[in-house]
Amino acid sequence: MLKKESHMKRTIALNRREFSGLCVAAGASMMTSQACALDSASGERAVKLRDGRVVPALGLGSARLGHGRHPQAEEEAALHAGIDLGMTLIDTAELYGSEELIGRVIAGQRERVFLVSKVWPSHVAGNGITRACAASLSRLGTDHLDLYLLHWPNGVSDFAHVVNAFEDLQAAGKIRAWGVSNFKVGDMEKLLRLPKGDRCAINQVPYSLDDRGIERDLLPWCERHDVPVMAYSPLGGPGAGILRNPTLTRIGAAHGCSAAAVALAWTIRGGRVIAIPESGSVSHVKENAVALTLTLTPQELQDLDAAFPPPVDKR
Repeated sequence: MLKKESHMKRTIALNRREFSGLCVAAGASMMTSQACALDSASGERAVKLRDGRVVPALGLGSARLGHGRHPQAEEEAALHAGIDLGMTLIDTAELYGSEELIGRVIAGQRERVFLVSKVWPSHVAGNGITRACAASLSRLGTDHLDLYLLHWPNGVSDFAHVVNAFEDLQAAGKIRAWGVSNFKVGDMEKLLRLPKGDRCAINQVPYSLDDRGIERDLLPWCERHDVPVMAYSPLGGPGAGILRNPTLTRIGAAHGCSAAAVALAWTIRGGRVIAIPESGSVSHVKENAVALTLTLTPQELQDLDAAFPPPVDKR
């Protein structure tokens, strides 16, 4: 069934010319049409990283998985469904407690998955990053991470030490690339001034229709410096209250999809943002996956701006 659905999804995907045209038409949004991207093989939304690798614009979060909110088998089935539907980027962290769960899911199919984990800032000192990475690799049952992030800048006074540790891990083949999470513009500027700091691949931050603050400064900064953004809580965080918004539900009904798919399509609309919604439900994962091929019209984008106003620049 999943293979059949995946095939059907791909047959309705926009071709590159159609998608580029719609991106240009939607040029009033703050992200440039040139940033829009499709994976040429699948026709699905994708983001190109600085090292040339292409990853799906929609992945799988796991911050609250593995804690008994859903039966373990159900959460594993949800992750399997996401991978089969093209959401092959999986985000985790040593703090989440979901690495072992994900390790079971990716066993035997590691090559299909772009795997992301994070080190907690209190583990940075000395050789703590190396030890934390080794522990994450053990729990995940793999010999490398595709991307390794510093979870928060809080309490980290020596970014140069972090960069050097990440570079050492990359040279050793333990990670393919490194990045950061929850960095503001000032943090990013400090990072990029360091030797090899410009090798930062991603900044992972909260971003959703009801949390658009990064559009004021961080998102344009990241675009100028070619640092893609990975958006966590793209459905608004716990409770997902935005999904009851009448504008979202109306647009979803017009496309024959869920409000969640619309919210996610909005988040990844510009080609430089990767969204990582979390779900322990197969049905919800299927609803979310629609966003990989859903394009919102310029009028729908305007309606969403009216319902969820962008931040006002107070400078």
